[in-house]
Amino acid sequence: MEPNSGWKRHLPTKEEMLLVLKSFSKKERVIFTIISLFFLATLFSFASTLNSLISIRVPSFGGELSEGIIGTPRFVNPVLAISDADKDLTALVYSGLMKKEPNGKLIPDLAESYEISPDGLSYTFNIKDDVYFQDGTEVTADDVEFTVAQVKDPLLKSPRRVNWEGVTVQKVSDKTVKFVLKQKYFPFLEIATLGILPKHLWKELTPEQFNFSDFNTKGIGSGPYEITAVQKNSSGIPNYYELTAFSKYALGKPFIDKIVFHFYSNEEELITAFDNGIVSNINSIEARGASVLEESGYRIEKALLPRVFAVFFNQSQNQVFTDKAVRQALAKAVDKERIVNEVLYGYGVAIDSPLPGVTGTKNQIAGNRYDEAKKFLTSAGWTFDEKNSVMEKKNKKNTIKLKFSFATGDVPELKEIAKRIVEDWEKIGAQVELKIFEIGDLNQNVIRPRKYDALFFGEILGFNADPFPFWHSSQRNDPGSNIALYTSAKADKILNELRGILDEKDRASKYRDFIREVENDAPAVFVFSPEFTYFMNENLGGVALGNITESSDRFLGIRDWYLVTDNVWKPFARWATR
Repeated sequence: MEPNSGWKRHLPTKEEMLLVLKSFSKKERVIFTIISLFFLATLFSFASTLNSLISIRVPSFGGELSEGIIGTPRFVNPVLAISDADKDLTALVYSGLMKKEPNGKLIPDLAESYEISPDGLSYTFNIKDDVYFQDGTEVTADDVEFTVAQVKDPLLKSPRRVNWEGVTVQKVSDKTVKFVLKQKYFPFLEIATLGILPKHLWKELTPEQFNFSDFNTKGIGSGPYEITAVQKNSSGIPNYYELTAFSKYALGKPFIDKIVFHFYSNEEELITAFDNGIVSNINSIEARGASVLEESGYRIEKALLPRVFAVFFNQSQNQVFTDKAVRQALAKAVDKERIVNEVLYGYGVAIDSPLPGVTGTKNQIAGNRYDEAKKFLTSAGWTFDEKNSVMEKKNKKNTIKLKFSFATGDVPELKEIAKRIVEDWEKIGAQVELKIFEIGDLNQNVIRPRKYDALFFGEILGFNADPFPFWHSSQRNDPGSNIALYTSAKADKILNELRGILDEKDRASKYRDFIREVENDAPAVFVFSPEFTYFMNENLGGVALGNITESSDRFLGIRDWYLVTDNVWKPFARWATR
């Protein structure tokens, strides 16, 4: 017989418990109740503490984000997108073979993999299986080939055409496409981020019809979000766009379910909508307005933009700039820190280099800035004409006075900065006529024909950019972007070599060589690079702005943004999200 088989231990039944409780006195019942409640509270506290120790909050799917933008979209189309509104929507609706991450790295998107030939002249991309456009059609090499053909079509006048000149496309198979370049070009992988159009929707359109298709306003791509609603006013102008997360996006469905874009005609309306909670996210606010919003306690994220705002000297237009001493003196006289602090309210950095992120020689001031600047002039034979309050220089034929015009755009910040630059130059004996032009007029009638003495303007370069379009002598005339009309055989040689260097570390030394040449020649005064400002929802997580070139780049990491979270145990966190 087994031990203790004559009796069995068991828990008390409900009836037995009630009999015991009935046997308690009133005082005993109170004590029992207090002890029981204490036990339960302790047990709950222990469970809660244990849960918090072994659990973690992770992003989850859901939520709606609202973005406010100045302007309205016209071309939600990667081939034609021009305005910020166009680019914002295009960045979300379309995707390319490659994708730039917030940290600046390039990763495959629609592509499964890619290969670069040993000579650097061909790139072969293998497209992923089971990647789709938002109408359910599979993405193939035909779509890639078609899209590039539209970009290169001169009748469509795509702003991206210059990137694809000299590139031929070869369909290898339904899922493989090859690009052949005439010469090595290190930024090509970034160019391959071009959004891909669905050929089956666009192929029947002529170039004349292309610009007027409804697909330009309600585009269908393969990106992280698809357009699900467009509301227009009585004039047919969009009031807002509603975008919904695309479940079949190649890199995984984004966490945020919906993004709604509202459009405003000016910054005042935009800020009012933000203050009133109609939109939760706004960007690129003029510096003074951004300062007020930040001081009011709104959440702000900032990132330095790879843009160069500079004064460009046109030596072909005004002979005074052919004297290097003049260019050096004018550069030395500009108080860049004053500009950043007083006009940009700190939303920018003073620069001395034509390439953001690559440091040149600092514009050190040993004594008084204006005295130091004047030394360049006096050492080159310039003297001050007391009667006319201007520096002048006499040669065998005539007397040259330090007089010139100074052009910029009709934008509040540009005008304020230009005024301060003129004040600095007048302190060293320059007579300057400030000319303000409406931006369209400035571009078409001043910059393109190169009709300016000195020009204050900005260039969008990008990180690890190719400076060739802005500084090579072949780009001096329109449509080139060498608005300093800079000519240097040494610089040209460096820029030609730079384009063919695929290794990032090897390019770094060439960048420095180029900067030294520009510093020596002083064709421009590099003033500042601005910061991108993004005011956003307090609850928005996962945002990493990183390397932003233009405002639409704020969405580079959109698939990782989230508004909703779940609490899960740490061992299961890796399986809790996509």
